[in-house]
Amino acid sequence: MDKKKYVAYVGTYTHGNSVGIHLFDLDVENGTMKERKVIPINNPSYIKMSHNGKFLYSIADEGVRSFTVQPDGDLVPLNCASIEGMRGCYLSTDKDDKYLFVAGWHDGKVTVMRLNEDGTVGAMTDEVFHKGLGSVAERNFRPHVNCVNLTPDGKYLCAVDLGTDQIKIYKFDHRTGKIELLDLLFCELESAPRILKFSRSGKFAYVISELKNYITVYRYDGSGKNPVFEEIQKVSTLNDYHSATSAACALRFSRDDTKLLCTNAGDNTAGLFHVDTETGLLEKICILPISGDYPKAIDFFPDNKHIMSLNHESNTITTFEVHYDKNYFTAKGKPISIETPNCVLVAEIKE
Repeated sequence: MDKKKYVAYVGTYTHGNSVGIHLFDLDVENGTMKERKVIPINNPSYIKMSHNGKFLYSIADEGVRSFTVQPDGDLVPLNCASIEGMRGCYLSTDKDDKYLFVAGWHDGKVTVMRLNEDGTVGAMTDEVFHKGLGSVAERNFRPHVNCVNLTPDGKYLCAVDLGTDQIKIYKFDHRTGKIELLDLLFCELESAPRILKFSRSGKFAYVISELKNYITVYRYDGSGKNPVFEEIQKVSTLNDYHSATSAACALRFSRDDTKLLCTNAGDNTAGLFHVDTETGLLEKICILPISGDYPKAIDFFPDNKHIMSLNHESNTITTFEVHYDKNYFTAKGKPISIETPNCVLVAEIKE
């Protein structure tokens, strides 16, 4: 049995009664979570932990905030750095925790920040505003950078632009922190690519598209002069019987890379898939209701046998037990009340 201790950090929008990042202690064996405290911060709409586990970074109205992670999982504020633009929506770091990448949904901007050894966020090393027009006038008529992630080999920064149905691929200079546009990965028009994640092996990329409600699987090869993304599969995030107004939302892998979760806002369901780590292909386990409204984020408990759904509009977190032998999941306990939950990060604590 896993005797390790884990916490979940839940970011919220704070324009209502919520005041910041909610810290929950996890009971992994029973699939339950109990709130311990709230760390005040303005609109922590996305949070990211450093690869060494010592620091946590959060989107804030003022830019990006940094925290030291205490042995018990508590957070101590370090500093705040401006991204000289509108509030970001996604964060990632390089493997050496020397740079922080910020995606800007509101202003279509990619920002690169230097990270200091003490965990503080340093100066901005580069910024690029995307240009162009999208194909859906009501929502995506201009660039919306929704996700930024380095390729596993560290060579390229992939900026997912939901507004223009493209993934812009930048060459990344680890010495200067500068990015240079190298290539474009064109997605289906009006698909609105939302999140891109790579497999742990580095061989496969997974892109969830908000408006077309599917996950596209690519085989990635960065060994040549230019990066190669070869599409090998496209899987619907929905059942045949689904809401007419659905938007694919979250995308999250299990810690061992063998399972994948996604959510569908509007349809208010979560999809669970097996991942073949050799071929990269997905196989549907189930797509079921999450007992809440607008599941904006989702994650596994560390045992992969329980999941949590953050339901943005119903102001709840709902938890479930997964029955892999029967291909479904069932609710665990009562919904947890929390205002406008927006993102979640599960981490081991060392106390």
